[in-house]
Amino acid sequence: MTKLATFIAAALLLTTPVYAIVGGGTPQADGVARAVVTIVGSRGNFCTGTLIAQKLVLTVAHCVQPGADYKIVDRGADGAPQLLNVRTVAIHPNFNMQAMQAHRATADVALLQLEIPLKGKSTVPVGMPTIPIQVGSRFVIAGIGVTVSGDGKSGGVTRVAGLVATGQPGTLQIRLVDPLTNGVRDGIGACTGDSGGPVFEDKPNGTMLVGLISWSTGPNGAAGCGGLTGVTPLTLYRDWILQTARSWGAAL
Repeated sequence: MTKLATFIAAALLLTTPVYAIVGGGTPQADGVARAVVTIVGSRGNFCTGTLIAQKLVLTVAHCVQPGADYKIVDRGADGAPQLLNVRTVAIHPNFNMQAMQAHRATADVALLQLEIPLKGKSTVPVGMPTIPIQVGSRFVIAGIGVTVSGDGKSGGVTRVAGLVATGQPGTLQIRLVDPLTNGVRDGIGACTGDSGGPVFEDKPNGTMLVGLISWSTGPNGAAGCGGLTGVTPLTLYRDWILQTARSWGAAL
């Protein structure tokens, strides 16, 4: 299959009107969801990104690794998918794939520059979580991933969910759980395709993007989804995002 055919297949897969985030996250088309986009790769993977300027998409580094091409899927006014070219990909220099795969803290952050502005969508401001982050602090995640683990066809529409911090949250990593299940039984959480999705926190001056979905587990740390949602907070990386955007001639 050619790269173009792979992109088209991935885009068509994501047109099915199903939902993301396992465990019953709420489908949402307005508000913060209007800034959420789909990233597809020439190797057939798909992830979530957030429009932070009309030509800038923020996502995680492990979704846009070298050796593949990436495009943004957008739906036009008629609902048909459009593939938008990515001009440049910047991966944070301190990202470590092995650390991410082991659910350890790392700079799982990347910025994509589009060839043309993505109009008709909302953008969201990039901020930092309120420090110190407390156990029980509330965050909202969004993503286009699957609702059924292992079923790629069950992804494609933005869903949001309210989760709370658990463990020892800090500036390197935040672990979120469904407040109703506390991660010990199946609950709401990120799943395949939600990687790179935004993590929002309500601030006095409005909703801010303060982190990115990096990984997930099943209940009690098992493989899968519906347990923990691992988040890379932007506390240490916001300056890099702003500097990279400026180097591309964009102001945030």
